[in-house]
Amino acid sequence: MKMKELRIGDLVARIPIIQGGMGVGISRCNLAGAVAKEGAIGIISTAQIGYDEEDFDKNPIKANLRAIDKHINKAKEISGGGIVGVNIMVATNQYEEYVKTAAKSGADLIISGAGLPVSLPELVKGYTVKIAPIVSSQKATSVILKMWDRKYNTTADLIVIEGPLAGGHLGFSPNQLEDIEALNYDEEIKKIIEYKKEFEEKYNKKIPVVVAGGITTREDIKHYLALGADGVQIATRFVPTLECDASMEYKMAYINSNKEDIVITKSPVGMPGRAIRNPFINQASQGRIPVDRCFNCLEHCNPKETPYCITKALINAVKGDLEHGLIFCGARAYEQNKITTVKEVIDELVF
Repeated sequence: MKMKELRIGDLVARIPIIQGGMGVGISRCNLAGAVAKEGAIGIISTAQIGYDEEDFDKNPIKANLRAIDKHINKAKEISGGGIVGVNIMVATNQYEEYVKTAAKSGADLIISGAGLPVSLPELVKGYTVKIAPIVSSQKATSVILKMWDRKYNTTADLIVIEGPLAGGHLGFSPNQLEDIEALNYDEEIKKIIEYKKEFEEKYNKKIPVVVAGGITTREDIKHYLALGADGVQIATRFVPTLECDASMEYKMAYINSNKEDIVITKSPVGMPGRAIRNPFINQASQGRIPVDRCFNCLEHCNPKETPYCITKALINAVKGDLEHGLIFCGARAYEQNKITTVKEVIDELVF
């Protein structure tokens, strides 16, 4: 088996790898641009992307919208004409504005999850940007594709299937995550691949499927391509690279972690999340960490009730304050053992 290019409409990636979007600040212009330069698809996370803008504390949404434009353009410049997209969480406050800003700024692709992106086709009308929902089940795929078909007479340009071994927020229940083998997830992937065929026929277009979650080796990629996927999305492997936008302390947390350190934690987004156990995780597991200010990041978050402020925790982590930071990661983060480069990672994965 040989890798084939990944075609998303008129977008053609020579290497069928999408670098997963990681917030806050883990995948911005430097990482996404470097990945796109190598012929894969670089993804910027818009989650509190403007955390280091000077007016972020006073007006986080304004700072984020400005930073979206800045990082998309910088990534494009770094990539030398490569494919650069964004990951926008549906749970984001002012989701519509984030989507419209990304489209206006020239993003090639918008990947959207952490909720059902039901309004996404409407928000990108008039732009050439491609749209991709993140799904974790055939049921969720059905809901989104049927709704887009009925309401907007359109369908997805790409589907990202995010499995139970992914990092950050997960579309599974804590019980499901306790016994991942029982999920028999390969069968779910096959169901999704089969299900989307009716929409391909109706709209006379190919809807490529990309699988994400726990993919770290060439053998993993071969496995999912053999199941019928058109490509893979990989995030964890790109964290301990020189180009990753996180602090060196953050990168070293991956390298220094053991298998037992990777845990499922409760996120204020309302979904389970996978992260590296550290003093912050230990403190959060003991009880609520009071929130002293709100950054308006999530649509359904009450600062008086949330278990902790996810923005503050993620900003602390990306800056290197691991004592007070939340370090999201994939299930196999502990396998990372050295600081490398984006080129070296991709060269190792390509076949």
